[in-house]
Amino acid sequence: MWRRGSAQVGPPVTHQSPLFLLCLAAINRVQLLGRVGQEPVMRQVDGRNPVTIFSLATNEMWRSGEGETSSSGDISQKTTWHRVSIFKPGLRDVAYQYVKKGARVLVEGKLDYGEYVDKNQVRRQATTIIADNIIFLSDNVRDRT
Repeated sequence: MWRRGSAQVGPPVTHQSPLFLLCLAAINRVQLLGRVGQEPVMRQVDGRNPVTIFSLATNEMWRSGEGETSSSGDISQKTTWHRVSIFKPGLRDVAYQYVKKGARVLVEGKLDYGEYVDKNQVRRQATTIIADNIIFLSDNVRDRT
C-alpha cells in the first residue's frame, strides 16, 4: 500500500491557533487618499457621542483611445465623493480642528452601510467611512494661498 507523504510548514493548525482564528475573521478595511471637500462639522444626535463628519474626493484618471499602450487619446477623469465619520474621541477632535477644505489626507477605516429618512420622508441608503486614522499629507491650504 502506497502512502502519500504530507508536508506541513509551520505549527499545526488547531482551533486555538492564530491562523485558525484568522480564517474565521472577516476584514472590513479601507484606505482613501484624496482631498477634503468641505470643512468638518461636529454633530451630536440624541445624547450619543459626538461625531466629526467631512467629505473626501478621490479621483480616477485613465486614457481612452485607440490603443491602451499608445500615448494618444483623451484623458478621462472620474471623481468619487466619500462621507467620512470619526467617532474616536482624540481623533474626532483633531480632525475637527485641523482638517481643512482642499487638504490632502489619507483616511483609514472601515465601510459602514446604513439607511436614513430624508426631509421628504424618503428612505435613502448611505455609505460611510468610519475613520480610525488620518494622515495629513499637505500643509494647511490657507498657508499656500
